[in-house]
Amino acid sequence: MSSHVVVIIGAGGMGLAIARRITNGRQLVLADYSAAALEVAAKDLRDNGYDIVTHTVDVSKLDAVQELAKAAANLGQVDAVVHTAGVSPVQAPPQQVLEVDLVGTANVLDAFYEIALPGLAMICIASMAAHLGGGMTPELERHLATAPTDILLDHPEIDNKTPMSYAMAKKGNILRVKAAAKPWGDKGARVNTISPGIIATAMGKQEFEGPTGDQMRHMLATSAVGKEGTAEDIANTVAFLIGPESRYITGTDFLVDGGVVAGLTSQRWAA
Repeated sequence: MSSHVVVIIGAGGMGLAIARRITNGRQLVLADYSAAALEVAAKDLRDNGYDIVTHTVDVSKLDAVQELAKAAANLGQVDAVVHTAGVSPVQAPPQQVLEVDLVGTANVLDAFYEIALPGLAMICIASMAAHLGGGMTPELERHLATAPTDILLDHPEIDNKTPMSYAMAKKGNILRVKAAAKPWGDKGARVNTISPGIIATAMGKQEFEGPTGDQMRHMLATSAVGKEGTAEDIANTVAFLIGPESRYITGTDFLVDGGVVAGLTSQRWAA
């Protein structure tokens, strides 16, 4: 049995980049909804010397995530959990976006809190979209942050009809993690979110080819950096946030967007 374990949920390009960056000789538990995606990712990692266990999981189901958390804890001390799994508006209808991106993240927080030991660091991948959506009422913010997970979607202001469900779900991730910081801290564990901007991944490519492609190109053109980020940019941020250098950081969102939000904000100020 390995004494130290890293759990990564999501076997896409971002999950793989994070796995390569942070595993560092530890046992890797890689989980995904798709058994086929797991098989491809596991072969790639094993061929490069990683000690990997795979686990299929539907994050929208709490019992499935609890099973994953217990399996990881049985392998050794879980040092880090990175939750990258999610769907975008071009991949799924609004209700499914909420079930996977909002409820799924809440399920991951709930399940891994149960097995958290001192020193565990968890990262949930949110999105720049959370910083671009419209304002929320205090009542909705409070609900997204603190409502029991089994009634998280039971609020009249939750949008399950339009693509704005994605921004709402990702804002909910950030709020949920802020609310979780104190109870996690009581166990000696930390939890943060990262909000990626426009990242060169398969999901990002789908977005570019979808109805929001022109808007995304405009965002990049007016951003500080002027180009897409890479999965490695996110992996480097994850590495910092799970490491000892960030031991005083928890309940915080890191916007890693190449200055897109800053550029759009500057445009608004100049108008």
